[in-house]
Amino acid sequence: MPTFSTLPIGEARARSATGKRAALLQEYVGYIQRVAPGEAGKLEAAEGETTQAIRRRLNAAATALGKKLEFRRTENTVYFWSSDGRRRGRPRKNPVE
Repeated sequence: MPTFSTLPIGEARARSATGKRAALLQEYVGYIQRVAPGEAGKLEAAEGETTQAIRRRLNAAATALGKKLEFRRTENTVYFWSSDGRRRGRPRKNPVE
C-alpha cells in the first residue's frame, strides 16, 4: 500500500526535476531550507563562479519553494535571508480612478 502525503507545489516541482540543472536547484533548495527564521545564510563563490550566478540560483530555488529572499553581495560572498514581503521606502499612492 502506498503512503500518501501532501506538499507545496513548488517543492514538488523542485524535487521532481531531473538533470544537471535540477541537481543544482536541489542543492540551493537545501541551502535555503537550512536557514532558520531570524538567521541568514552565507555562500562564498568558488573559483570560476560569480556572486551573480549564486544569487540567480538562490532566487530560482526560492521561487520553486514559494519563498521570497533578500540578498546582499560583497566581492565573493552572497548573504541571504527570508523576506517578510514588506517593501522599503514610501508606500505608493492609490491611483486616481
